[in-house]
Formats: sequence, C-alpha cells, structure tokens
Amino acid sequence: MATDVNIPKRQITPIPAPVVPISAPQKRSLEDDHAPPVSSPLNPNPDVKPSKNPPQSQSQPQPQSQSHDDLAVMAREKPTRNKKETQKKRESKAGVGLGADSSRATPDPKVKDLPPNESSPLRYKLAPPKPSDFETARGPVFTPHHEVPAPDGSIIQFYETSEHVYNKKSFHYLHCIADPAFPSSFYYRQTEPEPFGAHISFEDTATHMYLDQSGRHITTDKGFRSARANVAVRQGRWYWECKITRGTIKNSGDGNIESHGHVRVGFARREASLDAPVGFDAYSYGIRDVQGQKVHMSRPKDFFPPGEEIREGDVIGLEIQLPSEQLHRKVVQGQYNPAVDLIDEDEPTVEAANIVRDRIPIRFKQHIYLEKIDYHTTKELEDLMNPSPVGPSGTIGSRPGDTPNPNHQVPSLRTLPNSYIKIYKNGQLMGTAFTDLLAFLPPASKPQAQVGAREGMDDGMLGYYPAISVFRGGAAEVNFGPTFWYPPPGSLDLDDDGDVDMVDLVDVDTVQVASAPARKLDKVRSVAERYDEQIVEDIVADVVDEVDFWMQDGARVIDRTGGRDAKAETTAGIAPAREEIKELVQDD
Repeated sequence: MATDVNIPKRQITPIPAPVVPISAPQKRSLEDDHAPPVSSPLNPNPDVKPSKNPPQSQSQPQPQSQSHDDLAVMAREKPTRNKKETQKKRESKAGVGLGADSSRATPDPKVKDLPPNESSPLRYKLAPPKPSDFETARGPVFTPHHEVPAPDGSIIQFYETSEHVYNKKSFHYLHCIADPAFPSSFYYRQTEPEPFGAHISFEDTATHMYLDQSGRHITTDKGFRSARANVAVRQGRWYWECKITRGTIKNSGDGNIESHGHVRVGFARREASLDAPVGFDAYSYGIRDVQGQKVHMSRPKDFFPPGEEIREGDVIGLEIQLPSEQLHRKVVQGQYNPAVDLIDEDEPTVEAANIVRDRIPIRFKQHIYLEKIDYHTTKELEDLMNPSPVGPSGTIGSRPGDTPNPNHQVPSLRTLPNSYIKIYKNGQLMGTAFTDLLAFLPPASKPQAQVGAREGMDDGMLGYYPAISVFRGGAAEVNFGPTFWYPPPGSLDLDDDGDVDMVDLVDVDTVQVASAPARKLDKVRSVAERYDEQIVEDIVADVVDEVDFWMQDGARVIDRTGGRDAKAETTAGIAPAREEIKELVQDD
C-alpha cells in the first residue's frame, strides 16, 4: 500500500492582478468643443472650433485622467433622447422667424388668427352663390288630395305638399336667400316664403299630413300626426284659437257618439316629437277632444266639467303666459330667488338675449335652406316621463325633492314661475289646465350630440309653439289673430285700431283701468303679433352676424364671388372651401 509521503501538497493558484492593456485608449478630458477629426455619415463636415482654453505649459499641472472604473460607469450611461415632434408640429413651427427669402421644404401652413369668441356663430367657407340663390324663396308645391265638408256647409280643399324639406332627424331648416348686402356671411341670410304671416309650418309637420294653401287647415288619414306653427312664444301672454272642422259628433237619435276623427291642441317645444300627439312627452301640453281631458307626458287627467266635450264646430282658445326672459335665464342658471326676483319681475329691465345661430346653407331640389342641429330630448325628462318603479331607497315611488321646481338641481327639471296655460271653449273659460311650465332656455335644452353641436347656445327658435294633432280624418282650422272668433272675456278695442286689445276684468261689468300704462308682458296679444316680432328678431340677428364676421375679417369687406381671395383662405373660424353647397336628400 502506497503512502502519501511523496505526494506534493496542494497550493492555491495565484491570481494575477488585472492589468490594463497598454493599447486601451485612456480617457481624455471632457471638452464641449470636441469634434472628431474625420467626418462620418453621422457627423458630416464637422466644424472644428478652437479650444476655449489655451494650451497649458509643461509647468502647469495637467488634468488627472479618470480611472478605469469611471470609464465603465460612464460607458453604461446612455444619453438622453429628445422626443421627436410630429410632422404637423414641425410644419406649424417652420417658418417662424424666417425671412421673406427663406425657402421651405414643406408647404406654407395656414396662418390662424385668434379663435373667435364663443358667442360667435360657427362659420363655413362656401362656394360662390348661384344666380338662382338671389331669387325670392318659394313655398311648397300643392297637389290636390281630397275635399272635406266643413260644419258650416262649406268645402275645404286639402293639398299634399311636396318639393320642401321636413324638420326631422334632429335637424331644423329655415328658408334663406343670397343677398349682396351680406358679403361677410357669404351672402346668405334668412327669409320667409309665401304665405306670409303666422300659420302652420309646412316644414315643421310630420309626413302624410294635408294642408290648405294658407296653412290654416290641417288633416291626415293616418294615425296621430302633429304640426307646429311657424311662431314661437318666449315671454309674455299670447292667445290663439283652433276650430274643430272634423271630429267627434253626437247622434241625437240614440245618444251614441260618432267620430270623423280626433283632434288635440296645445303647445309644444322644439324637442317634442311630431310623430306623436300633443302631450305625449314632457315637451308638450295638450287637450284631448275626448271628455276634454288635459294630457302631459301621456297622462290624461279630467279637466272639463262632466258632460263637456270637444265636438265638431267647437272653437278652443288657448292662452299661455311665460315670465320675462330675464327671469327665465335666472331660473336656468340657478340664480333664481323667489323672495327677490318675483318683486323685480314687476318691472323687468331690458336685456337682449345672446342669440348664437350655428347653421349652414344647403340645397334641396329647387330650394335653399339654412340647416342647423335641432334640440334633442334629455335623459332627465325621459326619466321624468317613465320613472323607475323602485326609488333610491328601494321603495315604490320617487322622492319629493325630484319634483320639477324653479330651484331643481337639474336645469331641465326647473319650472317657470307664474307660467300657465288657460283653455277656453266657445269663448267660455274652462280653467287653467297647466301651471309651472318647464323651462326651455339653455342649459335646460340641449342640441343633438354630434359634430358641430355646441351646448348652452340659444338660437332664438326656442320656445313654446302652438301645436295641433290630428288622427284618422280629424281636421282643424287654426286662427292666430288678430281677429278672433271668440276673443277672451274682457277683450276690447281700446285704441280703435281695428285689433282686439285684451284686458283683465275686475268683475263682469267693470273693466280694470290702471293709472299707469300696463306692462307689455301683461297684455294678452295674438300670436300673429308675435310673428311680426320674430321677423324683426331674425333681421337683427342677421345684421349682428354680418357685423361679427366683418370684424373677424379685419373690419373690411372681402370679395368672395371669385373664390380666390387669399385673406378668405386664412380667416379664423372658417372651414375649408367646398366645390358646391351640400345637396340634401330626404326619404318620405
């Protein structure tokens, strides 16, 4: 057996100290003006700058070279990368500070001025108007459809209207015309075709409705269809009448009630549906011919005395009262204080409404209209109409605080103080059907959510419109004044101008005579008079828009008839030009 005497002892292998290769470059002093001596594709033609520090003499101490560890640490450090800008940003910044002779690789961007004021309407660059655009606006084409005998024995001729646009799919249309006096508005302004005066709007009706050429008679052979007048009331007291020419009749033989159709009358806002009767939703208030019931949010309630109904030949008068627009704005803005504002309402101050109309001309067959996004229903009022059966606490019903009132936390659920709708039948007051009407000024009303829609804008067309609904042969005739069949009690012609002046009575024989002139808002006026006011408001708004656009153009008139004006291409707030105005197509 061998022994381990001759086995050498193990020894630890020595590890040599690391030696820096002589060929490894030593780090030099960091210099800001260093440039490589040989150009490369990443650094072509470097500009060698003289050193800021003069060469040091041998007597001066040389800077100490950094250690190998410092080199390794600095090698691991990555330089900070600058975020690259997009091409649009580079194009927008290019040219800033360049001289007139500077050349650019990208096209010159459109110079944008300061954005227009939020109260200014949207502006679109349009093609020059056609010669036909300067012609007077035309009404619809009337095609005879059928005749209906009236209760007085006369014959009413109804027509089917065509060659005109309908207000639907959340768009509202108004006639317009090209006018050389409005160059900054691209020559287009609002106008009215025949027949002039207050009447049922041919554009603001549902389809499959038939009217006469004056816009006073209306009927349908379909289910319930509605139509609005071409006039909106926004403040004050107003009155109009509706005669039932075809409706329910009573057979004198056996007492059975026969019907030639049904009619409903009332007031409706812009959001109210025209494919449903008046009173169907929260945006309209109506009266049924059956039992004289009042209807709001599809909930009929007894209103006429027992035994009273609305039959053929009856004349229904409707009076509406709305507070001043000044008080109305306080309500919708959440600033209403009943302890103070109702006292100030006695003498309201004159305050013009801020009307902002975002619209664009469009063509429809032989007509040209101003198209705007219409106001749309809100979720809060839909929930009010169809509330959840389970309340917040799990109980049936809703909280009392959710009832609409002037100080409700939701603007669309705020009501107007001292507002009401009174109903008359053949000159006799039936009573006050509705009080505390819902507010309609923004933000209580909102436009349809889509591109180009701006909330909080009042286009001047908000308000309560006289509305009428007919059902399967029902027919009616409207009378917006100033001469009424049954003026409200107390109506006298005090100023001998041929028109009926309406005053309140203290009793049957005594007329209230005030020592001071009564406020204009307290006087009951015909809707026909409101039509004249509305025309004036439209003209003033057109002039204001023209001056606004003129100031945006640098207080100068620009000739856009050729479509080559350079200033017009860079004016703030103008959308790109079109080759032609949009052509509208609607299906029946």
